Amino acid sequence: MTTADIFFWFAAGLLPLAAMAYIISRNRAVAAEKLGARLHSRPGYYGMHGVIGLALPAMAVGLIFSISHIIGLISVPGPMLLATAFAVGVGGFAIALKQIKPEFRARQRVEKMMSLMLLLSATISVLTTIGIVLSVIFESVRFFQVISFWDFVTGTTWQPDTAFLIGAGRDTAGVAPPEFGSVPIFAGTFMITAIAMFVAVPIGLFAAIYMSEYASDAMRNRLKPMLEILAGIPTVVYGFFAAITVSPLIVKAAEAVGLQADFTNALTPGLIMGIMIIPFMSSLSDDVIRAVPQSLRDGSLALGTTKAETIRHIVLPAAMPGIVSAFLLAVSRAVGETMIVVMAAGLRPNLTLNPLEGMTTVTVKIVEALTGDQEFDSAFTLSAFALGLVLLIITLALNIVSSIVVRKFKQRYE
Repeated sequence: MTTADIFFWFAAGLLPLAAMAYIISRNRAVAAEKLGARLHSRPGYYGMHGVIGLALPAMAVGLIFSISHIIGLISVPGPMLLATAFAVGVGGFAIALKQIKPEFRARQRVEKMMSLMLLLSATISVLTTIGIVLSVIFESVRFFQVISFWDFVTGTTWQPDTAFLIGAGRDTAGVAPPEFGSVPIFAGTFMITAIAMFVAVPIGLFAAIYMSEYASDAMRNRLKPMLEILAGIPTVVYGFFAAITVSPLIVKAAEAVGLQADFTNALTPGLIMGIMIIPFMSSLSDDVIRAVPQSLRDGSLALGTTKAETIRHIVLPAAMPGIVSAFLLAVSRAVGETMIVVMAAGLRPNLTLNPLEGMTTVTVKIVEALTGDQEFDSAFTLSAFALGLVLLIITLALNIVSSIVVRKFKQRYE
């Protein structure tokens, strides 16, 4: 019995048992009330207490056996694990069933368990984030033991073709050393992201202002779903559209004005990614703008300002924290995009200010490094973690700056 089979049968057995435990416990409480007993809590709380009494011991047994199996302490056959977990769960349910008495405070017990579950969920989220950061840091340290950190963050040439020789311990005499200058990669990332934001922010924000301040409810109900359709289109479809339709148009337009453009250029993915992330900007901005209290609008209009002045001086500043959050989400979506860049911008690290030339991004190089045929210990593969670490630091700095901006606007309008 495989791990997937054990998990399936555990869930398939626990869910109906939990439903049965809820029904039995609740019916027991209802029957006690009909007999004249004055219970402390409502019957539903006793039902939830029965579910907790059944599920918690069973899940604890499963977790203990799983950890023991992972660390190699003990290996238990699947049927024995399932039988033990269900037996312990039924025993816990029997104890919970005996506790259904007038003096038992089921509501406090259930709410306490729910609070612990919520705390556990939050802790898992935090620990997962810490684990991701630590894994990236540890692998990046291994990379920087081979390649200089300063050369990595300031180098302008990315040529890791001979990096596999270092990982294999082979003689590198007479061979050009690998170069891991990340500046061209981050320059491409910033340029394509900037182009995308120049497209998405004004269009998305203006669309949000129109839907929230000018459009009727019927028009808004039609426009918003149509805009959100853009978010559901697969990125590979955007990539096809960029490579087959938009890129040739940009090349022809550049030739018409006397410029030369590559078919794999940075402008094409920037424009298409901007169109793709318009829904993130417009939908979230529309929600936060509509959340601004109507009293602020009425007070501004009562003082003689126009509708446009009210939007510019009152509504938008009050909604700025939410708009900044929408902007950050759009930036994260643009930075993390890979398929459109691969299909429309190419794979060549190119340090240039000309958006009509081919460029690449951090995520593309991370995918290339982790899907190559070199060993995991090679410098080229480990460079993916170094790129991810630098991108993580940049994103963290961006979030800190945005938090400061949001805090200032909140202090002004609270």
